[in-house]
Amino acid sequence: MNSSFYIALTGIIAATLRSATPLIFAALGGVFSEKSGVVNIALEGIMTTGAFFAVYGSYATGSPWMGILFAIISGAVMAAIHAYLSINLNADQVVSGVGINVFAGALTSYLIVKIFKTNSQTSVVNSLPYPSEAMAKVPIIGPILGELNWFVFIALILVFVSNYVLYKTPLGLRIRSVGEHPKAADTLGISVYKIRYLCVILSGVLAALGGATLSIGVMNLYRENMVSGRGFIALAAMIFGNWKPINSMWACMLFAFADTFQLFAKGFGWTIPGEFYAAFPYILTMLVLAGFVGKTQAPAADGVPYEKDNR
Repeated sequence: MNSSFYIALTGIIAATLRSATPLIFAALGGVFSEKSGVVNIALEGIMTTGAFFAVYGSYATGSPWMGILFAIISGAVMAAIHAYLSINLNADQVVSGVGINVFAGALTSYLIVKIFKTNSQTSVVNSLPYPSEAMAKVPIIGPILGELNWFVFIALILVFVSNYVLYKTPLGLRIRSVGEHPKAADTLGISVYKIRYLCVILSGVLAALGGATLSIGVMNLYRENMVSGRGFIALAAMIFGNWKPINSMWACMLFAFADTFQLFAKGFGWTIPGEFYAAFPYILTMLVLAGFVGKTQAPAADGVPYEKDNR
């Protein structure tokens, strides 16, 4: 194999995996939330708070592992707000999610100024350590492994764990039953509210990990608009993947490849304007939604509030 081609290929694979990781976390969160019947448009905002608080946790404690804990807590809190509005108050789930997205952007912008005394980005902090040199020595796939981070492996593992939980365990059966027919599930003694709360909060934890991937996995700081629509792309990947973890992972890989497409183009010497490369992932998202949204099947009760006494 030509050495330059091999280097380019391994670089593209590694870049695609890195770019797909935050999408995979958020898409898995969307799968759990919507499988239980709650639409979570707030993934974008939760990723934003997760990215910020991962940096803040690392900044405050000096440990990126504590940064991950801070991110998880922030994601759980934001998701709990969405769960309360959607489940207890029967608020419009899309409006609730949009409100959280707006609030998250404003909150993090305010906290950057308040805590770091800057206007658009935080101070540099300790990022999650990764033994890239040791990984690069692994035969054959070393050049790929050396360019990754721990979040990539965690995300890929969670894909298969999530698939197992949803389709091979009693808990997964309860989640799917609540998302398909909550009244029947309630009749059988399954707590619809508890299952939905569990899944929405779990979706917040996963989305926050996606945000942390960007701030202390790929980089070592947080800046405004860092998430840059990835929460919405993750939702598109979830729909494209028909609300299934493994399918959603492959959809995330497709969108991530679109994001790294510019590496191919520049290598081939193509003279397409750079703005097209930047917009390509979003163009692909719209095309996928336009072409596949009618061919996928969401859980029957997705987005439908449930009132326990309404039987």
